Amino acid sequence: QVQLVESGGGLAQPGGSLRLSCAASGRTFSNYGMGWFRQAPGKEREFVAAISRSSGVTSYADSVKGRFTISRDNAKNTVYLQMNSLKPEDTAVYYCAAKNGPMIPLVRQDAEYWGQGTQVTVSS
Repeated sequence: QVQLVESGGGLAQPGGSLRLSCAASGRTFSNYGMGWFRQAPGKEREFVAAISRSSGVTSYADSVKGRFTISRDNAKNTVYLQMNSLKPEDTAVYYCAAKNGPMIPLVRQDAEYWGQGTQVTVSS
């Protein structure tokens, strides 16, 4: 079992920045590919970004490419999502996800574990 706890959400202005964190516990963090997904009201949960176990592979949704950066610190059992140039359409609940093994979670069905989510609101 892996427990994931997100933090860092909040209110940001358009063009602003936020940094999300996801702290993992329960199993060897470095065994898991990690991802971020988001869900806006009335919409499906969608992929945002993912990173492989050793940070050698990253992937981003087209909508966030060039604005968001995913990273991880295996010594701290934490994955991060740096979000810059935020837009109102980035407003959503952001979820951290974990997938055991060398593959990264690119779709919702890939994830084996989920965090509880953190709200990000982009508004002036």
